[in-house]
Amino acid sequence: MYRIREVDGHDDEVADTLADLHRLTFFNGASLPEFDWGYWWLAFHETIPVAFAGVVPSTRAFNAGYFCRVGVLRKHCGHTLQLRLMRALERRARRNGWSSIVSDTTDNLVSANNFIRAGYRLYQPHYPWAWPNTLYWRKSIK
Repeated sequence: MYRIREVDGHDDEVADTLADLHRLTFFNGASLPEFDWGYWWLAFHETIPVAFAGVVPSTRAFNAGYFCRVGVLRKHCGHTLQLRLMRALERRARRNGWSSIVSDTTDNLVSANNFIRAGYRLYQPHYPWAWPNTLYWRKSIK
């Protein structure tokens, strides 16, 4: 059984847990985010944190959140944790009054398919912020 909880990235213990999960899922493939900015979630299997996600105010899209990170430990993949984390951050985006969520994926078919399953659409931002082969995603939040 898995539980999803919004957590406080300002709390040192929580930030350490988020950083550990980031290292275990991104393997130095992405810089460590600032966990004291934005909103963060942990997914627990019993009492053990096994996945995380974060959303921050977008600096690229008006009145939007930027879904900046999601990571699931390999042993716990296949239990819809990414989709459940996406739904949690979408609820937060609605409470914040944001009109949409934007994100990006690069060379990650599993995440791209999860964006499709969650109702995100591909789009081309006016000023792309990542690699030439990056896919950009957006979902309206009503």
